[in-house]
Amino acid sequence: MSKNINYTEAIVELEGIVSDIENASIGVDELSEKVKRAAELIKFCRSKLTSTEKEVNSILSSLSTEEKTDES
Repeated sequence: MSKNINYTEAIVELEGIVSDIENASIGVDELSEKVKRAAELIKFCRSKLTSTEKEVNSILSSLSTEEKTDES
């Protein structure tokens, strides 16, 4: 997996792979490599979504804590 890829680029690449498979525009010889790459991209996207969710929850939690402190 390229270290410089971002979520949007991964999704675009994944959509391209899915399209190629659906349109039968890749040969049997390429299919295995495309499926492996798709699996890598899915793993990357899941990881990115999970880490983003944790970060957002942390931010929201800290805001909630600040609001409670301000109310005291």
